[in-house]
Amino acid sequence: MAVFVTRRIPAEGLRVLSQAGGCRVQQWDSEEPVPRAELLAGVAGKRGLLCLLSDRIDREVLEAAGPGLKVISTMSVGFDHLALDEIKKRGIRVGYTPDVLTDATAELSVALLLAACRRLPEAVEQVKNGGWTTWKPLWMCGYGLSDSTVGIIGLGRIGQAVARRLKPFGVRRFLYTGSGPKPESAAEFEAEFVPLTKLAEESDFVVVTCALTPATQGMCNKDFFSRMKKTCVFINTSRGAVVNQEDLYDALAHGQIAAAGLDVTTPEPLPTDHPLLSLKNCVVLPHVGSATYATRSTMAVLAADNLLAGLRGDPMPHELLL
Repeated sequence: MAVFVTRRIPAEGLRVLSQAGGCRVQQWDSEEPVPRAELLAGVAGKRGLLCLLSDRIDREVLEAAGPGLKVISTMSVGFDHLALDEIKKRGIRVGYTPDVLTDATAELSVALLLAACRRLPEAVEQVKNGGWTTWKPLWMCGYGLSDSTVGIIGLGRIGQAVARRLKPFGVRRFLYTGSGPKPESAAEFEAEFVPLTKLAEESDFVVVTCALTPATQGMCNKDFFSRMKKTCVFINTSRGAVVNQEDLYDALAHGQIAAAGLDVTTPEPLPTDHPLLSLKNCVVLPHVGSATYATRSTMAVLAADNLLAGLRGDPMPHELLL
């Protein structure tokens, strides 16, 4: 069984593949993304493909692979990089890695929220450039979580994990929105299901943790930001395309909202001359939500296990049902 791995992955995951009997592994052994031509050549004739979120697996890749490709395993919880309609037509099974990155992404979401609302990057810069001269009553003031209202867009696994971590900070009220109410999930936080417009109007902090779908693409736009409080802090750790970045820039630049923290952007990486990077009240991270050693190793092992199970015709630990 020949498989192609599109990147250098944690050793634990590669070891699972290497030790599997009858599995021949070809790998693009680099930290950098596989060039398109190498991807097309590498996947040719393979029965299995282990890819990453940054690999666009479309009709061209599937045609290059040929009819022998039976399994695609993505080392990610997201799958908007996969041409699912084309994959389904060909009867290819898909594995992915949910749950294992929930805690790490929730931790990062809270860290990003605190960094943005308490202006931590600005404060660090003031220490380094000599701006710290004396104690001043209103200098570097931000916004706290105590007695606040937090709105969560997408109360799935990560959204719940974020709420669970924020609750001890003294959050007074949780709101959430999504495709429908989730009373059992919301009960732990006494969270109220509301329309997106009400969430925007009443929240002191907005955290986006939803999946990218046609319904959520661009949902955080000019109208959304115009409804938010001027003191509101906006956090996105879901997918960059959920946000209209031009509208976000305008809202931040003109004081329509207080601050933003982004771990995801469009495109990725964000060009260094992008307007958002010129703003002091916007903290941008390079999509590191799951970046703990333990989480990435677990993701790699799960991706490998999914791939092998699919190649054997067995149930996958986590299969995306098409």
